[in-house]
Amino acid sequence: MELSAYGRRLLRDSGARSLMADLGAVAEAGGDIMNLGGGTPSLIPAAEAVFRRHMQRLLQPGGAFGRAIGTYGGPDGDRGFARALAALLRRELGWAVGPRNIALTNGSQSAFLALFNLLAGPAGGGRPARRILLPLAPEYIGYADVGFAPGLFTSRRPAIHDLGDRLFKYGVDFEGLDAIEDIGAICLSRPTNPTGNVVTDAEVERLRAAARARGVPLILDTAYGSPFPGIVFGDATPVWDEHTVVCMSLSKLGLPGLRTGIVIANEAIIEALVAATAIFCLAPGSLGPALATDLVASGEVLALARDVVRPHYAARARRAVDRLRAGLEAYDVRIHKPEGAFFLWLWMPGLPITNGALYERLKARGVIVVSGHYFFPGLEDDDWPHKRECIRISYADDWGRIERGLDIIADEVRRAYDGGAAVHRPRSGS
Repeated sequence: MELSAYGRRLLRDSGARSLMADLGAVAEAGGDIMNLGGGTPSLIPAAEAVFRRHMQRLLQPGGAFGRAIGTYGGPDGDRGFARALAALLRRELGWAVGPRNIALTNGSQSAFLALFNLLAGPAGGGRPARRILLPLAPEYIGYADVGFAPGLFTSRRPAIHDLGDRLFKYGVDFEGLDAIEDIGAICLSRPTNPTGNVVTDAEVERLRAAARARGVPLILDTAYGSPFPGIVFGDATPVWDEHTVVCMSLSKLGLPGLRTGIVIANEAIIEALVAATAIFCLAPGSLGPALATDLVASGEVLALARDVVRPHYAARARRAVDRLRAGLEAYDVRIHKPEGAFFLWLWMPGLPITNGALYERLKARGVIVVSGHYFFPGLEDDDWPHKRECIRISYADDWGRIERGLDIIADEVRRAYDGGAAVHRPRSGS
């Protein structure tokens, strides 16, 4: 079998492929693997009880279950859900949106596949190809390989701010940003996957201005953000206008198996996205929107995010940071300040082995993480040591397995420093 150039690219080593293979192995092994790798959300009993109640409502005589599983919807997705969401966004956030500003997809990944290739790639007519600008890398692993043509992304190294107490924070480095040419859209995740970074309101406003000046959209991936699932531990103002595309999801609320992505944009972008959905997959699935329509229409989804989902992950973040700090107290390693999502981003300056090798050592001990080198789309040709010094750690799984996994991570990092080519680097004053 001879594959196309695109087919060969799909078969190469990629972060998304590696990650999903690991998640499949975790599912197959049951509780024998410590899953600190994937983006699977926690099974929160209080949230699951809410979902069960709404599912039971669907199953009642006269409920929407039969329609949800037995009929095709339109390529723009369930319109009842779109109306409910538009009303919530107008009421709670003051966004001037209607149902025609909302399209559903089979998960966020499907939305990015369509949006990025609609807005960037070969332009035709002798014009240069356009790219997606990621103003702050590391960025979401799922962006990297969705381009039909190679070279779809250009990215920026971040500014790195030392916060003390072995915490740091990435920021957008705006110097020279306006000089980057041939941009079809600017995109960032907020909170950022993989780091838990929440780009500040001031940075978002500067990026919105930069996008407007170029006449291109700013895509905000809020799969972990506001208004739901609301996994944001500080202040972050949700924003939308005609020049902004907001991508949401039901996954991190606790419904990843229902594969429901949500895109909010101006009508021209929605029309193009809906055309792509019709061609790629005919129509998005209906069960997720059917389950969530009353949850959204009543506003219960906001209370669920505020009172159940966010406190769960905020408490997990504090405990995970404390445990990792304790295990690596004598070593000069740093953790990105967890401001949202459910990941820790561990930076190990001068690590004597690569993060890929550390991943393999951990996997051999039953601990799954994600090597950080996958999270730099658009910087593949940049030989920046930082890319080889970080790993992403999820704290969403069973807490007992998380604790054991964090202890093994700390042990392997200590072994790497003490047994590698670089010398053990104690922290100042230790």
